Amino acid sequence: MNRTIGIIGSGIGGLAVAIRLALRGCSVTVFEQSATPGGKISTLASNGFRFDTGPSLFTLPALVEELFMLAGKNMNDYLRVVSLPVTCNYFFPDGFQIRAWSDKEKFVDEVENAGIERTVIEKYLARQSFVYNNTSDFFLFNSIHKISTYTGEAGRKSLGALHRLDALKSMHRRNKQTFGNTPLTQLFDRYATYNGSDPYRAPATLNMIAHLEHNTGAWFPVNGMVGIINALVKLATELHVDFHFSEQVKKLETSGKKIEKLITGKSEYKFDVVINNADVTGFYRNILHDELRLKKLSRRERSSSALIFYWGVNFESDLDVHNILFSADYAAEFNGLFHDKTFADDLTVYIFISKKVVDTDASAGKENWFVMVNAPENIGQDWERQKEKARNIILEKIKKILNVDLNGLIETEDVMTPVDIEKRTSSVNGSLYGHSSNGALAAFLRHPNFSRKYKNLYFVGGSVHPGGGIPLCLASAKIVDQLIK
Repeated sequence: MNRTIGIIGSGIGGLAVAIRLALRGCSVTVFEQSATPGGKISTLASNGFRFDTGPSLFTLPALVEELFMLAGKNMNDYLRVVSLPVTCNYFFPDGFQIRAWSDKEKFVDEVENAGIERTVIEKYLARQSFVYNNTSDFFLFNSIHKISTYTGEAGRKSLGALHRLDALKSMHRRNKQTFGNTPLTQLFDRYATYNGSDPYRAPATLNMIAHLEHNTGAWFPVNGMVGIINALVKLATELHVDFHFSEQVKKLETSGKKIEKLITGKSEYKFDVVINNADVTGFYRNILHDELRLKKLSRRERSSSALIFYWGVNFESDLDVHNILFSADYAAEFNGLFHDKTFADDLTVYIFISKKVVDTDASAGKENWFVMVNAPENIGQDWERQKEKARNIILEKIKKILNVDLNGLIETEDVMTPVDIEKRTSSVNGSLYGHSSNGALAAFLRHPNFSRKYKNLYFVGGSVHPGGGIPLCLASAKIVDQLIK
């Protein structure tokens, strides 16, 4: 192909599209403002503890494996992953517990204890499987901003699932109708947070996210989530992708309908094609300086952010890799996130312990606790005060539900607030997924993977179609590869 490609950002979407285009003979250069690759997927070392700092769940590993297969490589030579017997361990305020086994039959056995008949959960999961298998090609792996997607095979296939999409109902309404006043409603409502949205407003279509865990399972890299990034960078380097770390893109110069120059703090470059992997709102604000497009994007509601405590603790728990301690008032929690822009008085706490798989992440008798609560976007709140409030709620909840008093057991503590997320990853307002999916048309309103104004400008990553999270970022790279073809 022999085209020159410039990519802004080395998040997983940027790395994936770099590999795909390098395999087609393109000369690819990746610019990364940080000293290390990965975007939100990074690592932290602190007093003998190692933490993955960002995404912690790994589903659909076949999307990563596909990149190695395209290169004629064996992923196991670069990245080894293990299947998790339990995708998540759920704790409810009334003391009830559900262990979400990767084995679907064992999970169904488990939820029968929650008062749900087998046929109800089986039909629900079958429904999500049907919707995903019939619409993912349309919604996730093709551009929904191109007429050809609607008239092609993906569009025709999705027609058979239109009656199951549930786009006019909220996730919560559908789940409440299915599971009633049982813990399963809250369990499946939580999948709205996978793209930073509110289950009381996000369309029930998004319930198909549950399919990825409960019908296909979850995995974990044997050397941590950052191992995915290290493996892709190694493959990209072998394919002669050129990485420019600590080199921030400052501006794009245009001429007519084309990007002419990419300008960094160090030099100027010319490329046949430019691909943006940075937050799309920040891109129009700080790089392309398109006020009209920025104004349109700024009117849309942004996704939630996160407040994360990285605690190295001096004890060993009976927890799993992924654990959720639910709040007693989920509606109030999301009202705080999206309406009041503050923390509610009770919060859902996520605890991720990679030591359960990666033994070297903490020494014997100790564990590395990544403790996160969903947070509102940063609009200038007093984050020291918010952080202290959340910390107290978290510690009290852990003490009450898990019967563990962490006071005196925390050996090391690092914290990431929405302000820190914005500074480190250039995610506008610290929003993890760009814009929320709170609305029936949210999927169609996400920024397309191509520019309608500039014929050689494309977009990948979590802030554009099809959305955030590792699988969808990889899907965006696949879409851009197809578009450039």
